Amino acid sequence: MLGVMSKSAALQKAAEYGVDVVEIAPKANPPVAKLIDFSKFKYQLAQKAQEEKKKAKISEIKELRFTPVIAQGDFDNRVKRAREFLTDGDKVRFVVKFIGRQITRKDLGEKVLNKAIEAVDDISIVEIPFKLMGKIMMTQVTPVKKKKTQSSI
Repeated sequence: MLGVMSKSAALQKAAEYGVDVVEIAPKANPPVAKLIDFSKFKYQLAQKAQEEKKKAKISEIKELRFTPVIAQGDFDNRVKRAREFLTDGDKVRFVVKFIGRQITRKDLGEKVLNKAIEAVDDISIVEIPFKLMGKIMMTQVTPVKKKKTQSSI
């Protein structure tokens, strides 16, 4: 901490120490500068950016496939996995794949998707409503952000 000084005094000090003058906060009044080697400063910025990138959670889309005539046990297992994915913060895509002549009974696929959405509606909201693309019907849900509760002490 060298205190407030003029630009020429800062440049003279930097030359004395053999380092550069790097402006940290140009919009501050007065502007804040640091006496540091510029390459070291760039390295520190890169390290800080890498740390922030590491902390950021990247949301993935997990896909769970159903058939229009799925057994209850299989359905329960897939819904359990969907709940795990949603609590981890990932989006979940529910897909019903119609095989052969099952495509004539689209209502069965809608029932399965509605049942799956109802099973996870307490922790998610529908992001993409039902869509039929060829022999695949899909919908996508996203996790709901929980509001922080304040405890009264």
